[in-house]
Amino acid sequence: MTPAFHTTLARPLRASARYDLVLYDRLPEAERRALAEMARSPGFYGILRPREGSGLGLKAVDRDTALLFLTLREPGPLPSYAHAVLGESAQRTVARLVADGVLEIEDGGAFVSGPSALGLFQATSAGEARGRLAALSVAALRHAEGLGALGLDDPVRLSWSLYTYNRRPLTPRWARLLTGPEAVQSWLGIAPGGPHRALLETWARPITVDGWLSWASFRGRSEPVALPGGASSGATYKLYISPQPEVLAEGFGGILAALAAARAPQFKIGWDAWGVLRPDKIVAYFPSFERLAEAARATEEHLAGAPAQGVPFTSEIGGDGLLSWGMDPPEEDGSVWRGWSGRESWRLWLARRLASALVTAQTTAQAAAPATAGPSGEAWRFALDRLRLEGVDTDTWTPGALVFRQE
Repeated sequence: MTPAFHTTLARPLRASARYDLVLYDRLPEAERRALAEMARSPGFYGILRPREGSGLGLKAVDRDTALLFLTLREPGPLPSYAHAVLGESAQRTVARLVADGVLEIEDGGAFVSGPSALGLFQATSAGEARGRLAALSVAALRHAEGLGALGLDDPVRLSWSLYTYNRRPLTPRWARLLTGPEAVQSWLGIAPGGPHRALLETWARPITVDGWLSWASFRGRSEPVALPGGASSGATYKLYISPQPEVLAEGFGGILAALAAARAPQFKIGWDAWGVLRPDKIVAYFPSFERLAEAARATEEHLAGAPAQGVPFTSEIGGDGLLSWGMDPPEEDGSVWRGWSGRESWRLWLARRLASALVTAQTTAQAAAPATAGPSGEAWRFALDRLRLEGVDTDTWTPGALVFRQE
């Protein structure tokens, strides 16, 4: 869902006093080493360092963001040069910076940022979940908001809470059954002599990397595929297959047949009990949505009636949460007004942004009313609204074109 913007850029803006702008050359040596790869980009400037007690996170910035921050130390409307550089994306870019607490905007005689300011730019989301996976996603956000209310304000830990939500608990039975890659392959019937081994004849021997058993198709070698470690040689559509673990072994032969028929260039499965119990236990990669849809239809036929576990923060296929899809965002190249992280998976990309928004909402509320600070109960809604600025339909968790367009 693309947010509908209001006209607000005539309002005065100012740089937040809760950040200090620091040039890369003036950082301590340890921080320069950590940012050395980013610093090789010609547009890189340095960091916005949050002041002590602000609760905000450190942000790497490019030269244009730094210039805007310096310019708006003296409050005023968005400068004409920024209008010219940003063009049609000016409103969205300023909304992001205000939502993240980098800039503040005047409203009713006061300067505001974060949740209290986002409504000035766009209509807020009702948080209406469409389908089982959308409801799971909202539940994950509300759970993470509760952790924040209990004092967990580390965006990294909150993002991990979001990313792992709906993982089944690791019981002694599962730990004994699936001790590692060999045990998982035997359980799935794809070890030498297993009933489904022949279905792997078009796949190369599996690679074990980062908790996954990963197979690449001989027939798909010339197509864009996701590479070990999360890199990709091109656009990557991801099909998530999420039956409850109790029925996975029984239906695995049908899953393999469906992936082979749709010529999936690659698929992977968790390599031990911990991996099989995660919601996104099987991920298949495709160079087009049409091929993904073909595999989804065949998989759905083979798994008809199988109970679903469900992968939060993915776009549902079929209505029961068994199958869903996503698309890894492009590698961010440090261009104007963009972040500075490298490529990451779709769900990690979402979880990191949602966690940051939850922390921003909590710390903004505390700064506004420190004597009565507490859980607002609305941080999760702000997280959804903030993500809509990135072009994600947070009612269905469908990635929009804006996610994949460099601005």
